[in-house]
Amino acid sequence: MDIKIVRKIADIPAGDWNKVFPEAGENYYFLKTLDESNLSQFSFYYILVYDKDTPVGAASCFIMNFPLDITVTGRLKNVTSFFKKILPSILNPKILICGLPNGQGRIGIAADPAVVIRAIYDGMEEIARQEKAAVIVFKDFNLSYREALDKHLDAGFFRIASLPFTEMDISFASFDDYLETLSYISRSGLRRKFRKIGKEAKIGLEITGKLEETVLDEAYALYLQTYERKEVGLEKVPVDFFRNISKNMPDETKFFLWRIDDRLVAFSYCLASGGRFIDYYLGFDYSVAYQYHLYFVRFRDQLNWCIENKIGKYEFGPTGYESKRRLGFKVVPLFNYVKNRNKFLNPVFKAFSHRLVQQLYRFFSKREK
Repeated sequence: MDIKIVRKIADIPAGDWNKVFPEAGENYYFLKTLDESNLSQFSFYYILVYDKDTPVGAASCFIMNFPLDITVTGRLKNVTSFFKKILPSILNPKILICGLPNGQGRIGIAADPAVVIRAIYDGMEEIARQEKAAVIVFKDFNLSYREALDKHLDAGFFRIASLPFTEMDISFASFDDYLETLSYISRSGLRRKFRKIGKEAKIGLEITGKLEETVLDEAYALYLQTYERKEVGLEKVPVDFFRNISKNMPDETKFFLWRIDDRLVAFSYCLASGGRFIDYYLGFDYSVAYQYHLYFVRFRDQLNWCIENKIGKYEFGPTGYESKRRLGFKVVPLFNYVKNRNKFLNPVFKAFSHRLVQQLYRFFSKREK
């Protein structure tokens, strides 16, 4: 097997990548958009595995300094920020991650999984040595990868649960048909919200594949409002991402824009590909978001679009589990495979990693109450 490692996916022929990833939503052109959009927190790498001249494996990776105080908030955050300046390598270690900053992990495998996974891991070790990364992670892989990763990764890796994603199978003829699948309490609660909204405001919806510059500025301001309220998140997407994704993926890109009296109050960027609808980034005007239940308006209108366009699966991402459960989404277990490259520190890092995941669960449970 030959392993090709590049910093820009444009250095790999699109046909080679797509042979290994024929149906991935986050395809070659999605990754090209990440490269072109200057996500300053990350350094991207791409690994392609060849059997002679035939591509048989592929993976996207990125380097980042991971904040171990990711769940710390309030005054304690000031304390940890101070120590990070003094001991950055301990509290903010450099990590090499196989996967994407936001989204499920995927590896293209078109040959013997044992050979492909080993080749990708060898490529990651080479990157980690060059970058002096302390930790290697296979991030957010679902159950379909579990057997292969359990069986074929180096014995130094340990598996830990990640924050699960949520998704919905769509088989409804209409939104009213969908409502009938919910519990009485959830169904009546949604109908009451929508009746209240209808009496108080007329919310207009526009769906487009490209944002004009003035609208892009408005939408990005809403995105920043939402990002700054999250408290926990790996990536802060620059405005260029939303500009470039329209050029690179015009057919798959969907921007939903909601206005009240010509004022933009909510927006979302979604990816529709291969019968799957992925709800990626959103923004709300929080001066009216709760008054007009914009979270539920967004969900209703996007589900309606999916039904009308014969989309079979709606992927809603992690967190907000109780609200999404009431809306009918199911939880998709995800797993991380983690290894500290220092074999003496790896047992300690394993114990810490399990503790960190527990803290994340508690953090998000607290935020939902």
